[in-house]
Amino acid sequence: MNVHAPALADPLDEATSAFAGDVIGDLSRFPKKLSPKYFYDAKGSELFEQITVLPEYYPTRTELSILRERGGEIARMIPQGAALVEFGAGATTKVRLLLERSRFAAYVPVDISGDFLNAQADGLRRDFPALAVYPVAADFTAPFALPGTVAGLPKVGFFPGSTLGNFEPQEAQAFLRSAREILGANAQMIVGVDLEKDERTLYDAYNDAAGVTARFNLNVLERINRELGGNFDLSGFIHRSVYNRDRHRIEMHLISRKAQNVRVLGHRFSFRPGESIHTESSYKYSLDRFAALALASGWQVKESWTDEGRMFSVHALTASSD
Repeated sequence: MNVHAPALADPLDEATSAFAGDVIGDLSRFPKKLSPKYFYDAKGSELFEQITVLPEYYPTRTELSILRERGGEIARMIPQGAALVEFGAGATTKVRLLLERSRFAAYVPVDISGDFLNAQADGLRRDFPALAVYPVAADFTAPFALPGTVAGLPKVGFFPGSTLGNFEPQEAQAFLRSAREILGANAQMIVGVDLEKDERTLYDAYNDAAGVTARFNLNVLERINRELGGNFDLSGFIHRSVYNRDRHRIEMHLISRKAQNVRVLGHRFSFRPGESIHTESSYKYSLDRFAALALASGWQVKESWTDEGRMFSVHALTASSD
């Protein structure tokens, strides 16, 4: 039996209205899907931080090892007095590794969550008193304006993690093109990219023994219930991640255990037993395929670094001439 839908405060704010429009549109499709950007409410962000330290989940610790070991090489490629613009700023662990090695004049963290951004910015101001920090609350996947205070500075973009892999290839290309336009002429960018590897390692990374990834995946339904008055029965869905070899991607799904109906803001959605909601794709790249993607997006790979096991990669890009 589906749970009772909670009452909603009225009217919806702008962010919740966008969430509602995407959820209703995506659940009306066949096959059904949900955008992975809605994983990251407060609980989802906490669960993701737990995922990053799981023994099966290699991307975070591997990228950190590359940034630590190659930080000096990265710093030598960055002009002194530049503005570092981080797209989708999260926990500051990775960006601190760049700030400690390079002489940036300013840091511009960009994320949709203004409260989270301001809290992170306050911590960086305390630890880097000579650094000007200008948070920008915006959807980094869409065009946004940089603060006028950094207009005259060289720009370096920072996009760590494997977030680029969550975009469909054409979306990844559109994002990189947008980033190039935002950063301007002669910009540079540091990007983290997950690499192709054996399927067992990939499967384990997204199906951890402790079930944290499953709770992270299911939390998006809990968020819909809480913020949009949905009545998803979380026990009626199970987490499943599989590797799609032909498309070089991990696919994360929520599978309906039974025939059931769900309501969200007056819209009714029916599920068959075994029907999927596709919640995330995580594309894995070869170095050559990523270089081709970057080139098609207006960037050239100046240097690439990987760990010894070639599990993950960090790339220094330069904006190509028009």
